[in-house]
Amino acid sequence: MRLRLPMFAVSVRGPSMAPTLRSGDALVVHRGGRVRVGDIVVGRFRSRPDLLVVKRAVREQDGGWWLRGDNDYVTDDSRAYGVADVIGRVRWRYWPRPGRPR
Repeated sequence: MRLRLPMFAVSVRGPSMAPTLRSGDALVVHRGGRVRVGDIVVGRFRSRPDLLVVKRAVREQDGGWWLRGDNDYVTDDSRAYGVADVIGRVRWRYWPRPGRPR
């Protein structure tokens, strides 16, 4: 039996969410729940189920979500991989501590 806690932690890798999030930022994610346009989420692209990503929810599409990074110069998002299934919403960044220089 596999225990699935309602909250879990992820670490950002790469520049796709800059300047909002940076590589090395540690986030707490709330599994499930309602997703709204503009939320930062953790998801898996249907075409790349092995890839866990942190992106912004842009719109609902085909029973999933179109996800996009905040950095327009990095296209490893729905522009490249299509629709994603959202696992959870990012609730807060806990590292580096908010209000501290990065």
